[in-house]
Amino acid sequence: MDVAEIISKVFLPLSLAIIMLGMGMTLVPADFTRIIKYPKAILIGLTNQLIFLPIIGFSLAIAFNLNPVMAVGLMILASCPGGPTSNLITQVCRGNIALSVTLTAVASIVSILTIPFILSYALEYFGNNTDVIIKLPIFDTIIQIMGITVIPISIGMLIRKYNPNFAKRMEKPMRIASTVIFILVFIAVLAANADKLIEGMKAAGIVTLVLNIATMGIGYLTARLFNLNLRNTISITIESGIQNGTLALVIATSILNNVEMGIPIGAYAIWMFLTGGILMWQFGKRTEVDSKLKSFPPKL
Repeated sequence: MDVAEIISKVFLPLSLAIIMLGMGMTLVPADFTRIIKYPKAILIGLTNQLIFLPIIGFSLAIAFNLNPVMAVGLMILASCPGGPTSNLITQVCRGNIALSVTLTAVASIVSILTIPFILSYALEYFGNNTDVIIKLPIFDTIIQIMGITVIPISIGMLIRKYNPNFAKRMEKPMRIASTVIFILVFIAVLAANADKLIEGMKAAGIVTLVLNIATMGIGYLTARLFNLNLRNTISITIESGIQNGTLALVIATSILNNVEMGIPIGAYAIWMFLTGGILMWQFGKRTEVDSKLKSFPPKL
């Protein structure tokens, strides 16, 4: 494997798994039972990810008059759910981690059905190869979700349950470690894919930036419109704009066998890391966020 493959297939998943372990140590079962009791936030988040995001992506592809390959690449990205990176950013921003994890897991499962439908329409509309049969690597996708999110988080929650003092002591160090790992991974990804990312920014930089800002804006506005508290607003904003780029690349390069379709995905990755980093810097460093969180009722 070359450097890029080692980073994407070994270092990145391992780093995210470690981050999820630390995240799990901040969670208790009650975090999830409250979400089940008050499903409004989940419905809003899923609507943004599974409905609004593809519509926005489709509209931008037309508005920017993208060529068919770039347009389909943008739609691949817009049809993918949030990934583990959104959970990490939510943790550092002190949003509702349980809500973020739940949205990631549920959207990933539902998207197994929605992605083929959305991409089949995109391939037909933009005049690309309509004979391609789109089949998601369902087993691999489930393994990815389980290995990077569910299993480490479950282990972290077990640590929190049986050794709560240790879990509480580790909360701040793990948050700092998560930020450091995030920065290192971002630099490594940029370094390993510099040539492709430069090409991607030239071809699809503006449209992917607009997509990222628009989806995060929709997430924030819908959360506020339905009077969600600050923690849930942060989570939905991030989940709406941080997508599972790894899954998108698998679809573009492995299923559709078109590396060029991955160009918008690479460009979007830069923007979502930058905007995610800005949110982490804004919310993660402010102690007044904690006091604001306490002032909100524990509702969704």
